Amino acid sequence: MQIALINVFTVEPANQQQLIDLLTQATEQFVAHAPGFISSTLHRSLDGKKVTMYAHWRSPEDYEAMRKDARPRPFLEKALTIAKFDPGMYEIVQTFSPPQVRST
Repeated sequence: MQIALINVFTVEPANQQQLIDLLTQATEQFVAHAPGFISSTLHRSLDGKKVTMYAHWRSPEDYEAMRKDARPRPFLEKALTIAKFDPGMYEIVQTFSPPQVRST
């Protein structure tokens, strides 16, 4: 079962970019190399108060194995000093794309 993690961080606008930098470093240096990682997308709210990361994983077990890796922990611990974290794990039920246009 593939899963999606939708993690919402609430942050003071002055710290939004710092949080994005921490999450980017953790993902690029460690998380993206973990077995079962498929992709992630980082979002910033226009009001500066939220950062949301959507991550796609092959299975809950792959995600849990990555969480046991101590290497990204310092980035995430630092992130939690400047932001409130509201995690969510979801089963992917349906993906929608624009219909294919057929040429005649």
